[in-house]
Amino acid sequence: MNETLQFVVRHGYMMVFAWVLAEQGGLPVPSAPLLLAAGALAGTQKMNLAAAIAVAVFASIISDSIWYELGRQKGVRVLQLLCRISLEPDSCVRRTQVSFGRNGPRVLLIAKFVPGLNAMAAPLSGIIKMGWRRFLLFDGLGALLWVSAFTITGYTFSDELEHVAERASYLGKWLLVILLAGFAGYILWKFYNRKKFLRKLKIARITPEELKEKMDAGEDVIIVDLRHTLDFEAQPESIPGALHMDAAELEEAYEVIPRDREIVLFCACPNEVTAARLALLLRSKGITRIRPLAEGYEGWRSRGFPMSMLKPGADAAQAAKA
Repeated sequence: MNETLQFVVRHGYMMVFAWVLAEQGGLPVPSAPLLLAAGALAGTQKMNLAAAIAVAVFASIISDSIWYELGRQKGVRVLQLLCRISLEPDSCVRRTQVSFGRNGPRVLLIAKFVPGLNAMAAPLSGIIKMGWRRFLLFDGLGALLWVSAFTITGYTFSDELEHVAERASYLGKWLLVILLAGFAGYILWKFYNRKKFLRKLKIARITPEELKEKMDAGEDVIIVDLRHTLDFEAQPESIPGALHMDAAELEEAYEVIPRDREIVLFCACPNEVTAARLALLLRSKGITRIRPLAEGYEGWRSRGFPMSMLKPGADAAQAAKA
């Protein structure tokens, strides 16, 4: 048994705890290989399978609980922070909201198996004020399913994995170099995709100050709130006169959208992803006087500008025709 394996055996539980805690905390360090290794070691009687699973689940729940509380206390700003430090495209926030809207807390059962969804599920649970006990139940079950899937797989195929480890030991330090190079390549690939994604969303924004000046001057501006229903339920106030519409609803109504009035779209997405994407799409269909609001909902609210209750979404199409 080489020195690396001896180290893993001696400090296995601590490594599993720290690694899972780090990954669920947001660091790009995949836990799956380590959980497979823990299961394989349990299969050869070098670790206890139940203890390894319990340690990993406990670490996951600790990290998720912190994100849950941050979401409950700080709101959508937590999602914006996550998208700034995450290598996943910012649209993962919208996908998570849609998943929660359709499936509720059951999303937590499979969240850890889905990149992007995993990072956003816990803080979004706090943002929508999901009950603590309800969150803990579904999150704990989800963590148990995720951890068990990998550790039991490693346990089941422990003989084969042990043979792989023995062959890998012949590579010595070169194995570490190969693994580090592969990890670096993965990070660079994700970083490139993120930059590519954001470049597609380049479009001139209107600042909150510019929009307020137009409103104060009495200009006839159509303001559309594209926030997801979950965002709206958490913070029902909006920019005065704004219309609440779903992005798909507005896209379908493009033929009746006036071309002679300025249209401002805003959302609660990091980097104004939903608003920018929809503005680019509508521009391609001939609606040129349309811009996303820079910094979105939080940008307007954080400046202390006036807020009011939203107009019903059913009035939006009629208002656009006016």
